Amino acid sequence: MSHHHHFLTSRVWPGGQGPGLGGVLPPRSHVRNLLGASNFLGPVHTGLCLGFNWDPRKWTIFGSIFGVAAGFVVGKEGPMVHTGSCIANLLGQGGSRKYHLTWKWLRYFKNDRDRQDLITCGAAAGVAAAFRAPVGGVLFALEEAASWWRSALLWRTFFTTAVVAVVLRSLIQFCRGGNCGLFGQGGLIMFDVNSAVPTYSTPDLLAFILLGIIGGIFGSLYNYLADKVLRTYSIINERGPGFKVLLVATISFLTSCCSYGLPCSGNEEEFSLSTLFICFVAIYNLGIVTYGIAIPSGLFIPVILAGASYGRLVGTLLGSVSELDVGLFALLGAASFLGGTMRMTVSLCVILLELTNNLLMLPLVMLVLLVSKTVADCFNKGVYDQMVKMKGLPYMEAHAEPYMRNLVARDVVSSPLIFFSGVERVGDILYALKMTRHNGFPVIDEPPFSDAPELSGLVLRSNLLVLLKGKKFTKTRVLSGSEVLRSFHAFDFAKPGSGKGLKLEDLDIKQEELEMFVDLHPIINTSPYTVVETMSLAKAAVLFRELSLRHLCVVPKTPARPLIIGILTRHDFMPEHILGLHHLHVNPHK
Repeated sequence: MSHHHHFLTSRVWPGGQGPGLGGVLPPRSHVRNLLGASNFLGPVHTGLCLGFNWDPRKWTIFGSIFGVAAGFVVGKEGPMVHTGSCIANLLGQGGSRKYHLTWKWLRYFKNDRDRQDLITCGAAAGVAAAFRAPVGGVLFALEEAASWWRSALLWRTFFTTAVVAVVLRSLIQFCRGGNCGLFGQGGLIMFDVNSAVPTYSTPDLLAFILLGIIGGIFGSLYNYLADKVLRTYSIINERGPGFKVLLVATISFLTSCCSYGLPCSGNEEEFSLSTLFICFVAIYNLGIVTYGIAIPSGLFIPVILAGASYGRLVGTLLGSVSELDVGLFALLGAASFLGGTMRMTVSLCVILLELTNNLLMLPLVMLVLLVSKTVADCFNKGVYDQMVKMKGLPYMEAHAEPYMRNLVARDVVSSPLIFFSGVERVGDILYALKMTRHNGFPVIDEPPFSDAPELSGLVLRSNLLVLLKGKKFTKTRVLSGSEVLRSFHAFDFAKPGSGKGLKLEDLDIKQEELEMFVDLHPIINTSPYTVVETMSLAKAAVLFRELSLRHLCVVPKTPARPLIIGILTRHDFMPEHILGLHHLHVNPHK
């Protein structure tokens, strides 16, 4: 079964392997938002896109089923979030022509804002389905998967998770007869501990704080070891599919040996100190080594299992001095590990409460999560942040780095600047597109198209390709915007679906057409965001992040200078770029 699992993800669709959240969660400038996936929620192209047809979601679903059934120490929440985001991305790009799932009304979602909202709702639906926690799904979207939160997005995610809860409830009722295996057992509450009443004293609170501190330390250690394992696996996987198969087979054999040697009869008396310790060590290490192999997997379940074993172990040790049920210690241990690895607080708290149906545990879960997160933040970043960094995605923090206060915007702009005229020669446009990878170009109008040279706006690379594809050229340098507008529809310039965008190689420009001209005015953004060259780089970074910009034009302070000095993109704010230009002796991670 593990080999079927590996085949689906390494040969049929490699994007489905590994945890499925890092490709959904955007870099920190747009929120945050795993391996081998594209970024949905931020304007960053990672080279491998998801959601362009049905096959990726299908293989992710089946791969996740085979992985869990094969006994790997993995969860299903990562693939579920990934699948929900893929479905939402499919809707956001107009459906699928391959499977005849296109509707005209879907074209209204073909823009950045609606697509990001849809994918946020899809991620929330995945969490709600994985844990049967609709409110937790909404808060997960708020805390980890939403670029900019607003009231409209709140009710949309709430509606989405409510539909998930209704569908889940209906399917559970349908499967009550036992035809669906374990799915029909229980209800929306997966682990009901409502019967355990938490009665605790001051010494118990000290024990809970200690539980959170140790959980934060173990959680940060988990992230550190997982990062080292992922980097090792990436080296192994680069050698070819055969090494991927060997790696999956090795982990499968190791997991089977541990599972066979650690049987569980399900009796409460079986949970002795030695049993709990062995279970904790096994789950903790198996979760680390399984993380990152060529299977769709999630992190929540391994972390919850390890944390629950650790918490019950502590509860058993404190049984003589504490009256609190050991099962509640297990819940708090799981919370401490989740806080130490994921670094989330509100969403994790609500998810755990929805899983256990014990609202009386709310203060204790909040306390343990906050303590474990605070302790773990002293050592390293959260696991999702580490994965985004390892993938090399441009990752902007919510705050500007201290050294940015000593720099101004002109200090980091890339050069030389390439710009176009309002009516530009076709050959010059093709040359610029071929020689650069820029996604935006400033447009400067000069007489006779303006009274004086002026910055007309910004034109995107994708729009230039669409315009050149239409071949609305003129033999002389004249304005032809009205004719261009009649030749295209607004949706022609909408953001294309994943993998469907025009490429330079798709253009068929003849030699005689290279000397012709094309009017760029119809596709220009005439109101780009601009900053003066002397603006503090820290302020520019905050502005760039808060406004969700892709390009920020830097203009001169005095009119005698060129109309535009350069364009700031996300990569220009990266510590590696800035420190490479100025050789600053600072730690960019502090």
